[in-house]
Amino acid sequence: TFHFLPTCSQYLSKISIMSSSSSSYYPKEVIDPHHHFLDTANQPFQTFMNKFATNVTYLPADYTRDVIEPLAKVDVKMIGTVHVEAMPDNGVQEVAWVEQMMVTMEGSSSGNINYVKGYVASANLTDDTIEQQLQQLVGTTSKLRGIRWILDCVGKFENGTTATHVATTRHDGIDLLKSPRFEQGLALLEKYNLSFDLQCAPIQLVETAATLFAKYPSLQVCIDHLGKPRTILGNDLLDDGSVNPNVTVDEAELKVWREGMTAMAKLPNVHVKLSMLGYACPGWMRTKERQEVLKSLVRETIELFGANRCMVAWNWHVNGAVSDADNMSQVGPDAVELLDKFLWFFEGYSDEDKDRLFAGTAKEFYRIG
Repeated sequence: TFHFLPTCSQYLSKISIMSSSSSSYYPKEVIDPHHHFLDTANQPFQTFMNKFATNVTYLPADYTRDVIEPLAKVDVKMIGTVHVEAMPDNGVQEVAWVEQMMVTMEGSSSGNINYVKGYVASANLTDDTIEQQLQQLVGTTSKLRGIRWILDCVGKFENGTTATHVATTRHDGIDLLKSPRFEQGLALLEKYNLSFDLQCAPIQLVETAATLFAKYPSLQVCIDHLGKPRTILGNDLLDDGSVNPNVTVDEAELKVWREGMTAMAKLPNVHVKLSMLGYACPGWMRTKERQEVLKSLVRETIELFGANRCMVAWNWHVNGAVSDADNMSQVGPDAVELLDKFLWFFEGYSDEDKDRLFAGTAKEFYRIG
């Protein structure tokens, strides 16, 4: 584990410490444990999402075109995906909608398959009716695997200028991780054999999450999006529209992230998704220096948790830039470029570890297959 991340140049001697065991490795199979479908103009359960993603449509055929088919062209088979909630007004309705689309697509023509093998559904664990909601969700599909309620909160939402996520405007300024009612709902998940996808800010890992989830050692937990370190090299572009030349890492941000992730890694029931890399470093595809920083961050995460608790995720929706950076950059990798960058990040890892990162961990965690 690297103990400080001051400049890009200091990575170069550290990221190549292991010799490659199989430079010709290319995964034959992958699982995408995190992607979204949207139809905000037409679905009555997407009125909240439509407020800030107005008239956005992204459906199964789009994902097939953008992810599955390009990967197939380089002989990489997508053997299954996990659809993750996209802030619906009603989690049951969202799951039923996706399931019906997939069944319809599979039956429409030869060659189409129902590739969604699991669901992480939306449910506010503080609701009075949370147990009834969980019962409804379990009854909607046998593929229900987990629950997510987006929790990134460091204060009131300020139009994306802080780590507070727009989803938390549903309870603006209130950190639900600190709510006793949230814990009461969380405690129900094991009863229904459900995991929890944890999306929060790094400071919340430090202040609350590590202590909270240590109390539930049998509850399977997956930290979303690398634990969400934020803009560690600053914004992608300067105010004048030019590319930000900064190559000095925000040490304060990384210190908090590292403290939180180290604490979470000590809990054997906690996993992590290597995804939405552009949130940590917006516009990372623009320069080699940014890519070196991100490579080191990904490798440090794997060192903390081990390959058997890390999983690559494409987070695909709308397009590559949105999927990568959550609207903090206009550039991002396509599906094959992202695969190739991960292969570069994983230089020196054994084929067994890479198989875990691309498919095995997700298959085990979400019980796919």
